[in-house]
Amino acid sequence: MNQRSTKIVQLLSKEKDEITVSGFAEYFQVSQKTIRNDMKEINEILDKNKRGTIDIKSGGLVSIPADFKDSLSLLLEGNFYNYKLSKEERKKVASAIIVNSADYITLAAIADRLMVSRATVINDLKEIKKFIRKGNLEVISHANKGLRIDGLESDRRRFLFELLRPTLRSYDNHKNIISEHVHVQSGDINIIQKIIAEQERCYKKFLPDNSFKEILLYLRILINRNKLGEFLELQPEINSDNYMFSMDILKYISQYCDVVISDDDIKNFSTFLDEVRFKNNGTFNKNTMIIQMITRQYISSISAELGINLNVDYDFFENLSNHLESIFSAPPMDYPEADIIDEVLEDNQDVLDVVIDQMPVIYKFTERKLTEIEVKYIAIHVCAAIERKKNKEISFRVIVACHAGIGTSILLLEKLKRHFKFRVVDVISAHEAINIKPNAADFVISTVPLDSCSLEYVVVSAAFNDADYIRVGNRIDALRNSRNIPDGTEDDKLNAAELLQEITPVINELVEPKDQARVVMKELRKVVRNYFKQSIENNVNIISPSLHHLLRASDIEVDVKCTDWKDAIRKSAKQLVEQGYIEDRYVDAMIESVNEYGPYIVLSPGFAMPHAKVEEGSIRLGMHLIRLKNPVPFGVEELDPIEFVCCLSAIDHRSYLKAFFNIVNMLKDEIYRKKLHEAADGEEIARIIEQYEYNIVE
Repeated sequence: MNQRSTKIVQLLSKEKDEITVSGFAEYFQVSQKTIRNDMKEINEILDKNKRGTIDIKSGGLVSIPADFKDSLSLLLEGNFYNYKLSKEERKKVASAIIVNSADYITLAAIADRLMVSRATVINDLKEIKKFIRKGNLEVISHANKGLRIDGLESDRRRFLFELLRPTLRSYDNHKNIISEHVHVQSGDINIIQKIIAEQERCYKKFLPDNSFKEILLYLRILINRNKLGEFLELQPEINSDNYMFSMDILKYISQYCDVVISDDDIKNFSTFLDEVRFKNNGTFNKNTMIIQMITRQYISSISAELGINLNVDYDFFENLSNHLESIFSAPPMDYPEADIIDEVLEDNQDVLDVVIDQMPVIYKFTERKLTEIEVKYIAIHVCAAIERKKNKEISFRVIVACHAGIGTSILLLEKLKRHFKFRVVDVISAHEAINIKPNAADFVISTVPLDSCSLEYVVVSAAFNDADYIRVGNRIDALRNSRNIPDGTEDDKLNAAELLQEITPVINELVEPKDQARVVMKELRKVVRNYFKQSIENNVNIISPSLHHLLRASDIEVDVKCTDWKDAIRKSAKQLVEQGYIEDRYVDAMIESVNEYGPYIVLSPGFAMPHAKVEEGSIRLGMHLIRLKNPVPFGVEELDPIEFVCCLSAIDHRSYLKAFFNIVNMLKDEIYRKKLHEAADGEEIARIIEQYEYNIVE
């Protein structure tokens, strides 16, 4: 049997709830027909040995025979992996081992990897060589050394790519048979996916899912080969429309995956991209940036009113801005009434009151009034953000109970892992809850009520939405209160950033030269962060440039004379126009945007960030900051006059978010705001910005 068939047998032997063919198909990410064929293979073995067979009933319900557990030894006997590779599987895995090897590899080594005898590999060798030859590669045999590949590195990579390509339809690197036996891919999948996605947006080259997966596979093979020291041969000169796209993706791959990238890699990848199918459906909501600015101001207002700092919750910022964008879309999204919404808000009336009280922040920029249900959904987002803050550092033991089979269990488990730092001690079927011992976990999360469970439980939906998040959060609150654990919504008397802020000037004063002071501070930051258990939170921003990357000394001017707010916008944009970041029409569009929507660009006392829509003349991502010699009013009484104006050129609605996030939060810090005001020149402001980002990130 193949690996999937073996896994099906193991699951059938353990699962006590109803299992369907569709459930297996969801779990393995294959078609129902494939699952039926696997079960047919299992039944052939059972029937041949005169055992009861698996029956597939109406609706795809899988029924196992009474003697099924007695047949497990028959079905699972074999090697270390509990299944035997077929001859076709052995051929492919052995071929991958040989082609991926950087040196000679012996038949004995191949046999060990396949968990078969050396004689079996010898019997397969003729077919293996024939298979590899189809990829323009030759297997060279040496009596004492073993086997090696003769051929171009580009052909090796193409062979490995084509070998793994069929798995992309249900691609999961940890579930395909080749990757179980030979390491042909390297690099963090999440980081590589983010790099590709960021460059999609930058270049407006949008990929269908399968093309995206093909690029991911290509890049992970590239990283693995280069890390083995197996670099591409000299590539021919090319004329590809994808050259810059290729270069920027590989630039970030080199930076974040710690791998050497050559010009030949860029050329080869460009050629590969020429064969990839793109689609033309990249859209950018014209009001996205305005909505994000409004969202930031709204979050700041409700944070101040609630006395809970939600300004640094990236998930909240992104979820709420997306929610507001859907509200103000044409036509607006129809939000359904739901009893659970009222149930949650009944316990969080104070949050709903604050959400309603702060609605004028949003109404300053739109004439449309939100419906009652739209406001309630905003309150749900706020409640979820508060729960995230409470639960950020808490690690409770939970058992997950599910009534809908393995597919739903896995889906729910993944969603829980994304939102909580739980230690999931077991995943069980709902009817097994009766066997849970009182000290087995802190509580149970279940998709159905558990009448006979000895532990307290929370019922959630398999989809696990914000309302479910709050239910689980309420249970955690009860546990926390019973154990006197702080809820995390009150800031510590001293946190890592504040301590580093106190230490930095002392180190800078006492340690000479300055380069050595920076080295000392870098090590101290690690120690302090480790002590406070505070580290980088938003991995989602890893590809977005930091604020100090966009605001270098050359991007900052001080003591700029401006007559009014329009003049301030023009002068903040002047250098970006001269350097080709924006077109002249972008400047007029910024002013027109304020005329149309009001001074939404004023983000905090004394600070404004003018910008226009991407299609109105933005060319490259960039910022330019000016400090006015004499501040001028922008029309927001409580925040005027404005001393700092930072012109933003954005090429999409994500790439600037990390810098934007940091500058807004820095301006809330009175100490840093004072330093920016007192700085002598652009170089000093650039150093202040970099110091701030080091303090909050490292």
